[in-house]
Amino acid sequence: MRYRVALYSHDTMGLGHMRRNLLLAQALQRSRLQAVVLMIAGAREARLLTAAAGVDCIALPSLRKDADGHYHPRHLDVSLQELLTLRAKTTCAALEAFGPDVLIVDNVPRGAVRELDPVLEALRAGRRTRLVLGLRDVLDDPVALQGEWTLAQNEDAVRRYYDAVWVYGDPAVYDPVREYAFAPDVAAKVRYTGYLDQRARLRFGNRDGKDPVAALGLSPGRLALSYGPPRLVVDAQHIRT
Repeated sequence: MRYRVALYSHDTMGLGHMRRNLLLAQALQRSRLQAVVLMIAGAREARLLTAAAGVDCIALPSLRKDADGHYHPRHLDVSLQELLTLRAKTTCAALEAFGPDVLIVDNVPRGAVRELDPVLEALRAGRRTRLVLGLRDVLDDPVALQGEWTLAQNEDAVRRYYDAVWVYGDPAVYDPVREYAFAPDVAAKVRYTGYLDQRARLRFGNRDGKDPVAALGLSPGRLALSYGPPRLVVDAQHIRT
């Protein structure tokens, strides 16, 4: 019997969360486990990325985050609480039908605006699904991160619901347990996976042997990608911010 793994990400902005979860999904599918993977994402764009890679994805009704860090419905003309309830019920129904052996939650222990609270309660009560929190190693400035986690009561959520915390990194490079002063009982759940290997994805992206930048029809030379500060400048020899 093949293991079933579900991946959740609130995905309110950017491609980083989607890319990381897609890489995890592909790695799990191609591992010795040959896991059956279902992604649950909060950005409808996720379905476009996952479909091309052979991963099924349920896209939740979208949220957006304003400049002050507050969440709002992106498209539906409903209140924020109505949207969060809809997203939570959709996630609960999907997980109940799928019956995963493991749920990997990306980055935010309680989901966007604590939308995962009823989901985590239901899964913990069912005692069938093991819960894993997945974190990149560098999350934010330590003072800012500790303030955010304290306000959201994230360490309490890790204590109550999660079986493990996976850090996608190397503590010799950056140790979030030390930098963010995780409590001892939370730190005891941390496991370092090492950095995720992107070579398979790069091969997938270049499977026809063509330069993906050249395929865009751009003129030769440096390419500047900008999404607010800081600016990222990429050329053939250097990457700098």
